[in-house]
Amino acid sequence: MAVDRDHVLRSAAALLARKSTATMDEVAKAAGISRATLHRHFAGRDALVRALEALGIAECENALEAARLDEGPAGDAVRRLVGEIESAAGLLAFLYTENQLFEGEEQNQGWTRIDERICALFRRGQLDGEFRIDLTPAWLSEALFGLLASGAWMVQCGKGAPKDFQHMIVELLLGGVLRHPAQQREES
Repeated sequence: MAVDRDHVLRSAAALLARKSTATMDEVAKAAGISRATLHRHFAGRDALVRALEALGIAECENALEAARLDEGPAGDAVRRLVGEIESAAGLLAFLYTENQLFEGEEQNQGWTRIDERICALFRRGQLDGEFRIDLTPAWLSEALFGLLASGAWMVQCGKGAPKDFQHMIVELLLGGVLRHPAQQREES
């Protein structure tokens, strides 16, 4: 019987998003396969995490496309992006804690592409006068990833309702990033 690699990865992502310390035995069980079968596809945890990284990058890039970041006001694009990326937030929360993915020369360039696109969105909002200019686009991008991870954890542990995910993240982020009338007068 052929093993559906996508099923194994999604099962691993769902488990690791809830329990980041899960063993390879637990991952195999969650996927409904033996540990030996899992090991044939992923030589160890690092190989599995790298495969999950590729899945996470693909999910992010799909969300970026679906969110149509260049259309309309930047704030609306942020709202669309959070809505589109919500289904992958648990996986991103897990990957966010895997430091080896973001260190050294082996860093996947997919993260750089994603970050550049999100930074461009925040820069556009700043240039259009919609977002504050005292917060760098890089800072705002990292804040967005942090809020996505925190939101995923809140929902997973039952402290937050899934229906509130998009609203809470967008309102907190944009509430801090939007230019306030007093700031606009001071800058004039």
